[in-house]
Parts: sequence; structure tokens; C-alpha cells
Amino acid sequence: MERNLALEVVRATEAAALAAARFIGKGDERLADRAACDAMRKTLNSVAMDGKIVIGEGKEGDAEFLYEGEIVGTGAGTEIDVALDAIEGSLICATGGPNALSCVALAERGRILRCPDTYMDKVACGPAGRGVINIDRSPTDNLKALAEAKKVYVEDLRVAILDRPRHEKLIDEVRRAGAGIKIISAGDLSAAIATTRPESEIDMLIGIGGAHQGVLAGAAIRSAGGEMQCRFVPRNPEEAEACLAMGIMDLKHRYTLEELAGDNVMFAATGVTTGDYLRGVRFFSGGAMTNSVVMRSKTRTIRFIEAIHHFDFKPEY
Repeated sequence: MERNLALEVVRATEAAALAAARFIGKGDERLADRAACDAMRKTLNSVAMDGKIVIGEGKEGDAEFLYEGEIVGTGAGTEIDVALDAIEGSLICATGGPNALSCVALAERGRILRCPDTYMDKVACGPAGRGVINIDRSPTDNLKALAEAKKVYVEDLRVAILDRPRHEKLIDEVRRAGAGIKIISAGDLSAAIATTRPESEIDMLIGIGGAHQGVLAGAAIRSAGGEMQCRFVPRNPEEAEACLAMGIMDLKHRYTLEELAGDNVMFAATGVTTGDYLRGVRFFSGGAMTNSVVMRSKTRTIRFIEAIHHFDFKPEY
């Protein structure tokens, strides 16, 4: 892939974040999602690539959203798989909560794991945990291993866990092990990526969340040199059948980063609301500021971009 492609694609996450930010706290997640999808589609279609969405927001043919199977880009250049979430956390945006962001991952065709909209059990951490954590071990054992790798006490670690009834026993175990917990209402994608940033308050993410968000997080974490493992957890027989229909034959299989995203993956994201990894959109008279990240796994280059947008020159926003 052309190395500047991610720098082109970040324009799409910026456009989506700017569009969605108009709806922060206004109580309508569907309008926020639609605005983000419209802005992202328009920008992606100006990028010189032959892209196909393999993880999107709508079912095939659902033109209201960026749907799986949709072709994006100008059609020029390498065939690219595109995984995206125009706004990860549309409900968060609608209620004014933290951790909503817009993101896109790119890889060569066939190198991003395709999966249905189901759940995954996940464990993720930064580079210190590479080759150290294992989803087949208990949370206690993983915390001890990560603490040893980071040369700290377990009590110094902080774990992000989604606030869900299914995680009650997990939360109890992590606290008994001695680690602190950051309970998050939503937005486990942002929290997973935050484990790779040294100044972040999050050392590890554990628990069950969306599979699409897991694949996107895997692309980012691989680019940043971190570690993540996951396993599909369908919520019902229909989701299990959907997994089988997409070629996921072993639901007990432990997926590694290499299986989630190819060895030459790019990732771009822009904050909509301020969260664990990125700051949100900040409006000023006549414009706005955005905070984005662009990553490339091949070189492990991570660029943070603080952009100033003047709306007189960007009427589409």
C-alpha cells in the first residue's frame, strides 16, 4: 500500500468527527451516525484507492450507512480492504459522554478479518505485554504477568472494563487481584487503543464487547506494537450461524493480532468526544479543532495530528 494512504484517509475520520460533533449531547444517535457516514463516504470516495468495506455500519445495500461490501475510493491503485466505524459510540455522542471517535483501518485485500456483528471476549495491552498475556489464562494471572513485564506491582495497574452485568465476576476478580478498575459505560475501542499510550491511565482492557470494534482495535494495537487476543462469543444461535456462514468454523479459536489484521495495516482515528486516547472536537467561531492519530504497522510510526479547520474553506461541514 502507498505509505501516504493513511494520511489521506485521516481526512475522512476528521470529516466524520466534525459532522457528528454537531450532534453531541442532542439525544439523537441516528442523526449523529448518519451525518458521520455521509461525511466519511464523501471523503473516502476522493481517495486514490480501490477500497471495499469489509467491516462497516450497515447491511449490504443499506446506502444510509457505510455498508459491508460497499466500494469506496476512486478505483485507482491497490485493492484495499477497509474496516471502519464512522462514529464508534453514536449513543455516547448523543448523550455527551466520553470516548466517541471515528476510525478507519486499511489493509491489502483479504488481510482484515471479516466477521458478523456479534461479540468478542478480548484482552488488550500495550507493547510491554507483547507475548506476555494470554486470553486462556485467568485475569489474575495476566495481571501478574503484565506487572512483572512492566516492572511494577499489580496494584499499580489499571484495567478498563465495560459496565455490564456480564462483567460482575470479572470486576470482582480484578479487584481481588489488587488492580484498579476504570469502569467504562461504552467505547471499549478507545480504551483498548489507550493501553498502547504510555501516558494513558489504562494498562489493560479485559472483557466482552463488539466484534467489529475488536477488529478495529486490533488494527490499531498491531500498528502500535501492542498485544491483543480475542475469541468470538455469539449472543444467540443466529449469531453463531452468521459466524459459520462467514467461514468462522471454530468459535473457541483464540485470535491473535496477526489474524485480526494483516502485516501491513494502517489505522486513522479522530476524536468526536474527549476520551482515553483522543480529545474531542472543539468548535470556535468559524471553525473547529480536531485531534487525530495515524498509524502504520510496517514502520510502527504513530502521528498525532492537531488540525484547525476553517469552515469558510470547508462548506461541506
